[in-house]
Amino acid sequence: MGFSPMAKKLKNRTSAGRKTKAKKSHSRAQRAVAKHAVREAQVQYVPWHTIPLEELNPLLQRQFVVGQEIMVARVLLKKGCIVPEHSHHNEQLTYILDGALKFWIDGKEIVVHSGEVLCIPAHMPHKAEALEDTVDLDVFNPPRADWINKTDQYLRGQK
Repeated sequence: MGFSPMAKKLKNRTSAGRKTKAKKSHSRAQRAVAKHAVREAQVQYVPWHTIPLEELNPLLQRQFVVGQEIMVARVLLKKGCIVPEHSHHNEQLTYILDGALKFWIDGKEIVVHSGEVLCIPAHMPHKAEALEDTVDLDVFNPPRADWINKTDQYLRGQK
């Protein structure tokens, strides 16, 4: 069964409206990332101890470095810290340096221990809990504009 010409026109407008809104949001994110990213391709040498720890809540701290198209973050989670369910357009690779995180993702519970890696596709909702004090290295492509702009309210002020 086909759509009437009016229904097609309305569907196309609604779809175009969503695309325009998503495009504007993505454009804002790109500007935010560009503001903090390296302007030209160049080598960056950044010892972690030179980057101040950002305290998001009493159980969660982080540091990050932003390149042209990639971002690496060192995330420190105290035992019991909950990262609420969220999703983002960034692909994420999580490498646990020390400790363990339990993830709820794609209908499964996955515990990632020290020395293990989890790759989370873009737009996939996920949640995590620190099973012990944990040091996590997260890599994002593209860089997380919400982290750079400090608009990541889902992480701030919670346990």
